[in-house]
Amino acid sequence: MCYEIELVIVEPMSAPPAPPVPTAQPPAGAADAPASSLTDPASSAGPASPADPVGAALRPALDWRLRFAALSLIWGFSFLLIKVGTDGYAPFQVTLGRLLSGTAVLAVAMAVKRERLPRTARTWGHLAVAAFFLNALPFSLFAYAELTIPSTLAGICNATSPLWGMALSLVALSEDRPTRRRVAGLGLGFLGVLTVLGAWQGFSGLDFTGTAMALLASLSYPVGWIYVRRTLAGSGSSTLALTGSQLFLGTVQLAVVTPLFTSAPAGFPLLPTLAVIALGALGTGLAVLLQYGLVTEVGPTTAQMVTYFIPVIATAAGVTVLGEQLSWNTPVGALVVLAGAALTQTRPRAAGAAALAEPALAEPAPARR
Repeated sequence: MCYEIELVIVEPMSAPPAPPVPTAQPPAGAADAPASSLTDPASSAGPASPADPVGAALRPALDWRLRFAALSLIWGFSFLLIKVGTDGYAPFQVTLGRLLSGTAVLAVAMAVKRERLPRTARTWGHLAVAAFFLNALPFSLFAYAELTIPSTLAGICNATSPLWGMALSLVALSEDRPTRRRVAGLGLGFLGVLTVLGAWQGFSGLDFTGTAMALLASLSYPVGWIYVRRTLAGSGSSTLALTGSQLFLGTVQLAVVTPLFTSAPAGFPLLPTLAVIALGALGTGLAVLLQYGLVTEVGPTTAQMVTYFIPVIATAAGVTVLGEQLSWNTPVGALVVLAGAALTQTRPRAAGAAALAEPALAEPAPARR
């Protein structure tokens, strides 16, 4: 999943992503994202300041444009990997495996950098709530949704995170004032959603439950972002430590829930197992590190553009790899959704300059996600 990246990263996703945890008052989307994510995608990850060295080691060896493309592909293919994973495992098992793999990647990164875990019970408590809204809940909802809807539709639903984020921020964040352009973007975006869903046909042929789950997952990212923004500013821990701790708590939550609602798998089919491992290690682990590096090197404005490639790649992957059917209203509606999401992210010039001067937060969510 994905939102404005200077606030949060959402992994697509499906998010978007591990979610963001601000170290200073500050996006909204992919939710990433955020945002945990640029809207998970998201997603979904933690906060990152311009001085944050996470991902800096990648810069000398790999141009930022290549890392940007890699991040877009990783988060865009997350929905395909979820679909493949659910062919062999229950949705909760897919989410648990995803969180385990992502946590393992960040644990290695923390060990290499000798990061310290958060020390206060207050921080851990808030991280547990953030892990629920930015990881455990949206990841599980997307996995359940893809039992009955195509991965292409799930990827497009994930792109609505910035729209939900703006709508919620107008209510929950008094400093986030609406503008005519942003309100127009909100209306345009939801018009795009109705186009994707074929509202003029009475939503015929649409699985309502699966679609509702995917939309609820995309809504969960901005809810988590707003909570994080209100509770974890100035926690004192590093971005990497907060994100790794958050993913660990999300893993614990799924480890408790999964045995209650699923039976142990009879076997470990190769392709679904590889899909789940890749989903976590790449989409929820490596992608977070790549995103932090991009925010540090090219700034949040450029880095957040990854949000707009995720549904395009998710749709292309679903059609070409999985053979999913695509009617004309799906890509047309998706473009309208993205146009509306882009408008909701615009800010007055002065406000935009101020945002760039503040520490950036990174998803996952979407991851975006």
